[in-house]
Amino acid sequence: MGKFSSSLTALAVVMALSGCSQPSAPEQTKSETVMGSDSAQYDNVLMQPFQGPYGGVPAFDKMKLEDLKPALEKAMALNLEEIEAIANNDAPPTFENVIVAMERAGAELSRVFTYYGIWSSNKSSPEFRAIQAEMSPKLSAFSTKIIQNEKLFARVKAVYESDEMEQLTPEEQRVTWMRYNRFARNGATLDDVAKKRYAEINQELATLQTKFSNNILADEENYVTYITQAQLGGLPASFVTAAKAAAEARGETGKYAITNTRSSMDPFLTYSTNRELREKVWRTYYNRGDNADEFDNNEIIKRILTLRDERVALLGYDNYAQWRLEDRMAKTPENAMDLMMAVWPAAIARVEEEVADMQAIADAEGAGITIEPWDYRYYAEKVRQAKYDLDSNEVKQYLQLGKLREAMFYVAGRLFNYSFTPVEEGKVPVFHDDVKVWEVTDKDTGEHIGLWYLDPFARKGKRSGAWATTYRSYTTFDGKKTVLASNNSNFVKGAEGEATLISWDDAETYFHEFGHALHFLSANVKYPTSHSGVRDYTEFQSQLLERWLTTDEVIDQFLVHHETGEPIPEALVAKIKKASTFNEGFKTTEYMASAVMDLKYHTTDPSQIEPDAFEKEELAKLDMPEEIVMRHRSPHFGHVFSSEGYAAAYYGYMWAEVLTADAAEAFMEAPGGFYDKEVGDRLVKYLFSVRNAMDPAEAYRKFRGRDAKVDALMRDRGFPVPQESNNK
Repeated sequence: MGKFSSSLTALAVVMALSGCSQPSAPEQTKSETVMGSDSAQYDNVLMQPFQGPYGGVPAFDKMKLEDLKPALEKAMALNLEEIEAIANNDAPPTFENVIVAMERAGAELSRVFTYYGIWSSNKSSPEFRAIQAEMSPKLSAFSTKIIQNEKLFARVKAVYESDEMEQLTPEEQRVTWMRYNRFARNGATLDDVAKKRYAEINQELATLQTKFSNNILADEENYVTYITQAQLGGLPASFVTAAKAAAEARGETGKYAITNTRSSMDPFLTYSTNRELREKVWRTYYNRGDNADEFDNNEIIKRILTLRDERVALLGYDNYAQWRLEDRMAKTPENAMDLMMAVWPAAIARVEEEVADMQAIADAEGAGITIEPWDYRYYAEKVRQAKYDLDSNEVKQYLQLGKLREAMFYVAGRLFNYSFTPVEEGKVPVFHDDVKVWEVTDKDTGEHIGLWYLDPFARKGKRSGAWATTYRSYTTFDGKKTVLASNNSNFVKGAEGEATLISWDDAETYFHEFGHALHFLSANVKYPTSHSGVRDYTEFQSQLLERWLTTDEVIDQFLVHHETGEPIPEALVAKIKKASTFNEGFKTTEYMASAVMDLKYHTTDPSQIEPDAFEKEELAKLDMPEEIVMRHRSPHFGHVFSSEGYAAAYYGYMWAEVLTADAAEAFMEAPGGFYDKEVGDRLVKYLFSVRNAMDPAEAYRKFRGRDAKVDALMRDRGFPVPQESNNK
């Protein structure tokens, strides 16, 4: 999943208001960075207009951390001057002198945050984190000045309520509504006393959320499990080679490093024959932020929940989730929970079946154990081989990172008519040698669409997970701006001269994040605000793109053995497809446990919550299988507590999955399958290029001809379909 960086509470609001947006938070999906006027020049490189080819590119080769704080301070001051000018304009308020002026404002701050996002997500350091901690509350105060600017809100409201609205285009009407809505939902209508408290809450949240994020990163960096050659039993050669390189990079020659990230933990738990070590690696990973030390996050969670609850109470809401979901597709926490509960019973029933299969193998082997969480992946792999004769490591030999990238380019060419050409090294600055850049053009006309940056490998200072972001988004309101999109992953790099091999799940994630990039690249909107996503919809497009990994065209051309170059055998492909719903109980339950807990955290009186105990008690009420834990346990649930991006909204992945499964069936029903031109054209027109310039529900109906149904999701996961069709 993604599948997001800095955790500044109100910053998302101000970035939207000023035509910019915050770099993505841990495992968040995206960040929209747009450019305003490029006429001004500054000594500080972080504020300078992008120079060079392709409409200008970030000067990643010149970024210096000592420039960050002064750049932020200067850019905020400039943005406030712009806002004051808009608010105090004597001319009657119009769409042009209020809304468009706000869309244009904040160009300098936008550019600074492009670099800020790189330091936050891709090359963090103790020095950066100190700046981040200092600046978070200041950025929150800055955003509050804008959201609480009464003259500005009055002008926005006047445009929103004016007769002019009827003459605006649909996108302009929606942009105006979003501008107004952000003010109204974030404290602009409060009295002076409440506004003061609202601002104080935001500043404290900014500090706490930044601390939460950095605590997770500290535990990921500080806890590394080193093992010896005698402890390598069961581990694939490719993993061993990568673990050796990881240890050497940390000065531990002769050892093997199991880093505290999912990309290292997951394969170790799948293949290691050393049960004691599996337990150690499992506990190390799932106890991030929960070690009763200086990086423990439990008290921070309590305070975050208390402050969020107090803040929405000022606005008249019963709980945080009610406020958060009001303008999402789900509309209410009850609707979101209803969807989860429609799937939950089938998911945990499937887990019971999966555990029984695993226990039977363990008993037959005379292991003398009861399946525990650190055994799940290991014995699931044995079941996979026994039931489907499918060896994950055998499949991995055909999943080369480079070939999969070519496969993604192929899909983009077929669906979007895009061509990807490597940019000559040195022509475009990058922030690390691992980063490569491609130019994206239209295959027929040669028109320049944008650039695609790829940063695929794990390293110290880079947060875990996979995510997509933009350094510039497509707009036309102030001159055409082309796209600078980026995908970021944490794959364990293969040894020098050897291919980097990844798991099937990682291959799906690779396609998923590329789906976000295509969402950025295909945009055909006029204004920056049209890029602001609806959280329970933005994962849909990327989840849908995962489906092209299993198309015959991709399998036949790009899944080839890393040593022999031979295509993946048809028999192995048949096994993969036959096992497509294998372990679905585990995958669905671990995700949904996190999503349900997120909603429970944000609909429960915070004074009644002790995080560790609350997590345990609430999951017990749901009959959570003992053999599985939440995908993101509370103390390291960065989606929810490092920022507000997914707070009370982690369910959105499941909501999007309903849309994904239903949309996939539209392709399966078409004559041309997943490459059907008519359905593909509708896909690009209504589900990708429109971004948030159209209401997502309306856009989906234009694509599908109706609302999505949960039935498709149940079929997709191999779960029983409810007797009555359940429309979303």
